[in-house]
Amino acid sequence: MPSYNYSAKTVKGEVVKGRFDASDKNMVIALLRSKNYYPIEIEEIALAQKEVRIESIKKVTIKDLAILCRQFYTMVDAGLSVLGCLDLLRKQTENKRLAGVLAKIYDEVQKGRSLSEAMELYSNVFPVIMTSLIRVGEVSGSLDYSLERLASHFEKENRTRQKIKTAMTYPAVIGIIALFMVVGMLTFIVPNFVSMFASFGSELPTPTKILIKISEIVKSVYFLLGAPVAIIALTFLFKKFKQTKKGKLIIDTILVRLPLVGVNIKKILASRFTRTLSSLLKTGVPLIQALEVTDKVVDNQIVSIGLEKVMEEVKRGSNLAGPLGLIELFPPMVTQMVHIGEEAGSLDSIMAKVADFYDDEVEYSIGRLISIIEPVMMLVLAVLIGSMVVAMIMPIFSMYQNIR
Repeated sequence: MPSYNYSAKTVKGEVVKGRFDASDKNMVIALLRSKNYYPIEIEEIALAQKEVRIESIKKVTIKDLAILCRQFYTMVDAGLSVLGCLDLLRKQTENKRLAGVLAKIYDEVQKGRSLSEAMELYSNVFPVIMTSLIRVGEVSGSLDYSLERLASHFEKENRTRQKIKTAMTYPAVIGIIALFMVVGMLTFIVPNFVSMFASFGSELPTPTKILIKISEIVKSVYFLLGAPVAIIALTFLFKKFKQTKKGKLIIDTILVRLPLVGVNIKKILASRFTRTLSSLLKTGVPLIQALEVTDKVVDNQIVSIGLEKVMEEVKRGSNLAGPLGLIELFPPMVTQMVHIGEEAGSLDSIMAKVADFYDDEVEYSIGRLISIIEPVMMLVLAVLIGSMVVAMIMPIFSMYQNIR
């Protein structure tokens, strides 16, 4: 269905602008008149222009959502209407894909949909926690509070992710440098020694033979063509496998059992669970619904299986702390603090404090992990390069021994 940009006057003489999806201009005019608007200008949007604006730009990140919610909250708190906020946000949002989606939401709200209903049409952009909190805010008349909670939630989540990315940058750089050094030696340096080894006329040591064979494989056309294809194919298969419930369960299980890494993953899951639950409960979301949303946000199959059992027990009248203790991935402190929160009637604020605690724990643990990984990676790199160098000079020492 074509889309049309329009400008029109209200009964009070104010000029409004927006967009409608309609079969033709006459339908746009009818829609405007149903709202007591007087059309000034109606212009059809080219299909290609729509696609470029919404589909072809980079994805919407947690940081984008944090900025959006913070700006949205500020505008609503200042007294602007939802439509007025959306109109400003779609014009000033830097992420073009998000700006395009906001323009669509603006149109949907103009047609009579609620903000949460319009956002649910774009579930690939707006996570379930966002639509849930906004729906609660609309019903309770506290949309500004919901937006403020969302802004705080996404800002903390973004900070945690940035800390992890920053901490992992150095090991990743070292790994890439090591890969290029090894490939470079196998491609350019080792072949130069092969002709010299051939002139010796003697049997080469086994390590040298292995090194030469690896060098020949790396230099071959089959490897140069096959390696990228194999990497792409394996990446595709891994993503498909991860999308299945069984595949995700296997991957999540392997990750939490990895030495050093598993402990940090458990802390990240605890932080995400408690922060999300706190944000939902503070805005008045019922516990069962809050657990359902939290399950989707945490995005871990082991936790998901555990939370299904927890929700069943809570529906039967159990408290939260008891069945929550059955989820082994959560540290004992989470269950203990949930119990305290339930007893004190302040579960939402207790969960927020637990989330802050585990955020700090994650930052400290990752820093300590990197301090261990750095020397280990340097040692592995030194052993790898050193082994290649020894394999190359072994024939020279053998020849020297024979001469003596």
